[in-house]
Amino acid sequence: MSGVWTVLLLWGVVFVPALSHGALVISGEDSTPQRSDGATRLLKKRSTDNMEVEVYSVKVACKVASRFAHTVITSSALNKANSSQEVFFEVDLPKTAFITNFSMEIEGQTYTGEVKEKEKAKKQYQKAVSTGQTAGLVKASGRKMEKFSVSVNIAANSNVTFILTYEELLQRKLGQYEIMTQVKPKQLVQHFEIVADIYEPQGIAFLDAYGTFISNELLPLVEKTVTDKKAHISFCPTMDQQRKCPGCDGTLIDGDFVIKYDVNRAETLGDIQTREAMLTILNDLHEDDYFGIVTFDHHISTWKGSLTKATTGNVSEAKGFVKGIQHSGYTDINGALMKAVDIMMKDKQANKFTERSVSMIILLTDGMPNSGVSSTPQIQENVRDAMGGNMSLFCLGFGNDVDYSFLDVMSRQNQGLARRIYEASDATVQLQGFYEEVASPLLSEVDLHYPDNLVNSLTTSHYKQLFNGSEIVVAGRLTDNSLDNFLVEVFAKGFEEDFIVKGQASAQEWDILYPEQEYIFGDFTERLWAYLTIQQLLSKKETGTAEEKGNATAQALEMSLQYSFVTPLTSMVVTKPKTEEEQEEPLIADKLTEDERQKAQRLGHFVPQTVSNTYRVQSRPTYFVDGDPHFMIELPEQEDALCFNIDDRPGTIFNLVRDQLAGVLVNGQTIGDKKVAPDGKVNTYFGRFGIVHQGLGVRLEVTTHDITVSQNGKQAKLFWSDTASLKGANLDLQVTKDRSLTVTLRDSVRFVVILHKVWKQHPYHQDYLGFYTLDSHLLSRSVHGLLGQFYHGVQFEVRDMRPGEEPEKPDATMLVKGQELTVTRGWQRDFSWDVKNGENVPCWFIHSNGNGLIDGNHTDYIMSGLFKTV
Repeated sequence: MSGVWTVLLLWGVVFVPALSHGALVISGEDSTPQRSDGATRLLKKRSTDNMEVEVYSVKVACKVASRFAHTVITSSALNKANSSQEVFFEVDLPKTAFITNFSMEIEGQTYTGEVKEKEKAKKQYQKAVSTGQTAGLVKASGRKMEKFSVSVNIAANSNVTFILTYEELLQRKLGQYEIMTQVKPKQLVQHFEIVADIYEPQGIAFLDAYGTFISNELLPLVEKTVTDKKAHISFCPTMDQQRKCPGCDGTLIDGDFVIKYDVNRAETLGDIQTREAMLTILNDLHEDDYFGIVTFDHHISTWKGSLTKATTGNVSEAKGFVKGIQHSGYTDINGALMKAVDIMMKDKQANKFTERSVSMIILLTDGMPNSGVSSTPQIQENVRDAMGGNMSLFCLGFGNDVDYSFLDVMSRQNQGLARRIYEASDATVQLQGFYEEVASPLLSEVDLHYPDNLVNSLTTSHYKQLFNGSEIVVAGRLTDNSLDNFLVEVFAKGFEEDFIVKGQASAQEWDILYPEQEYIFGDFTERLWAYLTIQQLLSKKETGTAEEKGNATAQALEMSLQYSFVTPLTSMVVTKPKTEEEQEEPLIADKLTEDERQKAQRLGHFVPQTVSNTYRVQSRPTYFVDGDPHFMIELPEQEDALCFNIDDRPGTIFNLVRDQLAGVLVNGQTIGDKKVAPDGKVNTYFGRFGIVHQGLGVRLEVTTHDITVSQNGKQAKLFWSDTASLKGANLDLQVTKDRSLTVTLRDSVRFVVILHKVWKQHPYHQDYLGFYTLDSHLLSRSVHGLLGQFYHGVQFEVRDMRPGEEPEKPDATMLVKGQELTVTRGWQRDFSWDVKNGENVPCWFIHSNGNGLIDGNHTDYIMSGLFKTV
């Protein structure tokens, strides 16, 4: 089908295959956590004698039967040292795969993982933590991969064998399937083997196998045997063949081993970084396509008022337009999508393109909706109603500031898909082929019909589109095993005419269809059906009605447990053997959703190379107020945080910190927007702080323009436009240009004031300040104020979690200070580690200006002057 009608949306614009991966790293290296920057906590390796742990066997065995892949990774290591050593086993596997088994064999004893409901597994983990054990949750994700990581302590002269199994349905993409295994043994291995057995009843059209690390000398070791329906691929280098050079211990085995193939496709019944991203998509347009561009921040504008044919001249003109786009930091996603739909509908009504043409909208965004309609459920409802099933929505989210789950659900509600584009130098490479993939629909509204009385438990049999180079897989059960044949009908819309095929599907004996039993793993057809069913139930859990979500969740959980799949609803519990120093430790293998992975990265909990520190949070409490204004109390000992907002008139002065014993006072004065926004909302921010230390004779006034310092009758002024410092016997000030001010008071608390710069020509907003407290424990027990009252902790308990007004923000009951409060799970942005972008921190939000959490009422903290105590 040609002629695709596209509206592209980029951030700040509305533009109106199969990958099976695995990777193996096994070593005796130790790891210690180290913070590298504000948003991400990484690891620093300690050097050890790698020869103390010998990896003597590594085998990756993959069996593929009718696209369903079953991969087993087995690795054995020996501790040759005279003392115990910790051995790490790390495997990268595709995000679409489900782990089905993991075990460790240590000195004749086997420790096998058990799949449990996620909450039950989490309770077991928390119980272990509460008793002082170094238990950990094993979970991490990357772009297309997720990491399984486990470590175990091995006694002297003992060995361990790790066995990991995972399964997935290969997805055909751009006309091929791909199996990629990343191998990084880090040392020479006595027995190294990669083996793949592929059986495809339709016949194998082509197959290629290669390794990115394979030289001309190693190329003959890649053995391929391909017949009509089966293929055997192996790569088994000896230790000498693995060496980088004769006599040295370095290994050549470090990279990707790739298998690509496709099957015969006779026409039978059964085979039916944002601106650069925009330019990449424009390059991929076909001449028969029509396209439009809608840009959006707090204003919505279009390149042209209607869709334009993708001629060379029009595409070149559009590229020039895109290069000139400026982004103000505001994101009206709802308005942009409504405009894109309007353009598409008007051109349809004007018969600008044929009825059978495929209409799609591609949204490119690097931020959250913060202008116009900001409620993500409301945007999803508006878009679904506006599109009415008449067009598809594809969303590209750039970086960590997007709400990926919002984009993902909205895309699937409108017959599309979402993709995360990671912030890296290869963002353009990540996008290559995206438009080619989604803009080549061969058929639309594809329905596969089977006799109701003969077939049940069908997976999804209706698809909005069938793209060029992809395929549709439907699985189900026959009610009569003795059935010889039955009618199958396929209905779809082609570009010029309807597509209808009817025929008889013949049941075949298993031994005839799959005569090569060594290529088959168990009852793979039932597991394929279960895999597809669970995937589709998980999708319905995100996009259906409230009742459908509940039913889908229950069914997906039941099937995940029945078939031992590690899905977002289940976890695999692995008990490590006890050592002389520690008791048995439960480890939990989790499968993160994309949204969970993103939040973990924001929190700094995403530590790809570690086990026991996966849920590590920053070690010190943080108390701050920032934004509109949002108060945050982070409590790492309780692995949680509390937050509340204060809403009052611009110009109000609030007491934030007051410690009479220490002589410390901090007040803040709010400012408002330049003018009231069209929606009538009055936003307030802190624009001025007064800081006093009576004992040291210090007084500071901090505004969005400058910092005035007074001490013992002397005065100095620093400006945000310069990087500067002021050091004295009792006071140390450090200004980072247009970023932050650090105030260090001798033998006392430290404060950090963060400057948030706003586009000078913004019609409403202006610069504002955030206030952060460090070393709060140095103040006396009598410290008080909107922030100060929490400096020495607050006890609370959360129970009775239940659905809230928004699906991603559940409500709960909090017991605090002798009261029961209804609180909501949300998040606030913490700029203490990343001054420019900040990171979202989950917290329990207390409503009504913090009533019930703060002492008294928020009006009790209003002061008469910036340096006043009343």
